[in-house]
Amino acid sequence: MAGDRPEGGEVLLLYSEGNVAARVALEREVRGWSTTELAERVTRAGIKMNQTAVWRIENGTPRRRINLDEALAFSRVFELPLEELMSPPLEGLDIDSRRLVQEAVEAFYEARDARDRLHHAVVAIADHIKAHPDSSRAIHEQCLLLMGDERDARTLSSDIEDGGHY
Repeated sequence: MAGDRPEGGEVLLLYSEGNVAARVALEREVRGWSTTELAERVTRAGIKMNQTAVWRIENGTPRRRINLDEALAFSRVFELPLEELMSPPLEGLDIDSRRLVQEAVEAFYEARDARDRLHHAVVAIADHIKAHPDSSRAIHEQCLLLMGDERDARTLSSDIEDGGHY
């Protein structure tokens, strides 16, 4: 597309509409979404789009242009900063590698959120025991009952006694 590659074969522009089109295709494939699913997600993000428009953005000759509102919607749907969406896709990673990295990143944030939730729950129980010391034994027994594994229950009880999970 005009503006993506300067005359004379110089390198691609750092930020371009062509990069957005390539990133749209890449990010959609990494997530395992069809063009129809992406169009539905963009529509839910507030910009009406159909499957044909997504296909033409990714594959059309000439490629379908992307307006700013659509670029912002893609940015929201893919949870990427607009600047990153406009940047050239990283070289050297195939789709399977990108999917694995995407899965690892999602798992990392889920685990971090779970650790935070556990920490807050443990702190709340520790505070409760401080206010009601006679409840300590019953709380530890309840941990064992609910967890079913004595070693795990002891680990949780130890965290409670220490006043936190971290």
